[in-house]
Amino acid sequence: MQLPPLEPRPDIRLVAVDMDGTLLDAEGRVPATLWPLLERLAERGIAFAPASGRQYATLRREFGGHGDDMVFIAENGTFVVRRDAEISSDVIEPAVVDEVVATVRALTHDVGVVLCGKRSAYIERTDEAFRREADRYYAELREVDDLDAVDDDILKIAVFDFGSAEHATAPALAGIARTHQVVVSGEHWVDVMNPGVNKGTAVRRLQSVLGVTPEQTAVFGDYLNDLEMMDAAAYSFAMANAHPDVAARARYRAPSNAEHGVIRVLEALLA
Repeated sequence: MQLPPLEPRPDIRLVAVDMDGTLLDAEGRVPATLWPLLERLAERGIAFAPASGRQYATLRREFGGHGDDMVFIAENGTFVVRRDAEISSDVIEPAVVDEVVATVRALTHDVGVVLCGKRSAYIERTDEAFRREADRYYAELREVDDLDAVDDDILKIAVFDFGSAEHATAPALAGIARTHQVVVSGEHWVDVMNPGVNKGTAVRRLQSVLGVTPEQTAVFGDYLNDLEMMDAAAYSFAMANAHPDVAARARYRAPSNAEHGVIRVLEALLA
């Protein structure tokens, strides 16, 4: 594990942490050792912000009562919330939502689409295999007859590919990518968002709100939707299991999520 120089001790004021493949362990659970660490961070006035492609409701559920004063960077940075109050959001135009849905419906490989709104996520594909995958990430999930009829502010469109998202669905959305972001956020997921919004811009907005500098910020990530976040902090950590592009972008390395790398690095930074 490569750590930054600890003398003098870094004046960390903000920690932004990806979830899947980063904070969550190999079984997809929050390590129990995080809870006392959160108390230590709070005592030192350090804000802890989960930064994920997951929806706000799902992140809030993961942290329970521990999340009451926490900042959440949800939906890959399109929705930032603190104490249930919106800090920022980035809503996709309805015409673009319709275009993406139509494009995905026309694909011939096995995919399903999730509209990620402020109030809920929405699906029209309801078979057990797809529903099981969607349920993993969306605590608020509604089945609808027609995605074109959803009445909500849509922050992100997530497409689940039962094969390789990077090699099948992402290239198929090349037309959308000319005007909007098409981001591979996991082995099976591709996210469509407005241009210019990502976890990195969300961290910078949060830094501005909290009065925190990049030199007072630590971030942790493992996959392609964490790339811009690496640029927003002086202390940027790629997990040992990170995508090569993320490892190349980060300044430092952390042990893998299976080894509770985030916890171990934060313990070292707080020592």
